[in-house]
Amino acid sequence: MDKPAMSTEGPTRPYFLERSQVACSRCALGSLCLPRKLDPESTRQFENIVNKSRPIQPGEHIYRAGDKFQSIAAVRAGCFKSYVINKSGEEQVLGFYLPGEIIGFDAIHEKVHKANVVALDTSSICGLHFDSVAEMSRQLPRLQDELFRIMSSQISELEANAADLSAEERIARLLCSLAARFASRGYSSSEFNLSMSRRDIASHLRLATETISRVLARFQGAGIIKVNRKKVNILNVDKLKELARRDTY
Repeated sequence: MDKPAMSTEGPTRPYFLERSQVACSRCALGSLCLPRKLDPESTRQFENIVNKSRPIQPGEHIYRAGDKFQSIAAVRAGCFKSYVINKSGEEQVLGFYLPGEIIGFDAIHEKVHKANVVALDTSSICGLHFDSVAEMSRQLPRLQDELFRIMSSQISELEANAADLSAEERIARLLCSLAARFASRGYSSSEFNLSMSRRDIASHLRLATETISRVLARFQGAGIIKVNRKKVNILNVDKLKELARRDTY
């Protein structure tokens, strides 16, 4: 059985506060991250508020539920999951974050993080104090537009996951989503590794762990995918999209 990620007690470390700045203009994720539509001069301004973290090990948290909201984080490398603890004391996974994606928007309204965010493999982030981002977005309309786009995208994904779908549809949608996200990062859309465990996937999709394994085996038997531990090969894209009821990949 997959074990839950390790955790540590006490408040999380401000991983990026004392770290060096990064050059967004030279980052491989420049076409995905917040400053992607900024002109060169605006990008240089944005770089002044970005700080790179040290390596974050699997099981280390960057946010915990109840932490005071000060920053958002752009994933620079690795993979993170966000989760809450439900009334039964069980972990409920809310989402997964890949390089170029932004974490921490859940805390803007009440100024407190509602979810825990933990690294699933060796990772790093770019930290941004939100007050600085908000002030700069008022000066740079393109940055403000990108903030709204990212927040809207995250809300749309949450609404899609809340739809009344079968187990097959939920798993197919997740695979299609991951394929598209990997493709946008320059990786293969048909062959990738899953950093998240079957248990995490089951929690995120509101399914039993056994159901995840059973449906993946069914997809493999039908020649739609091939699974070898954490490695997934998508063999029949059209069939997977049909099962996911998605128009795009």
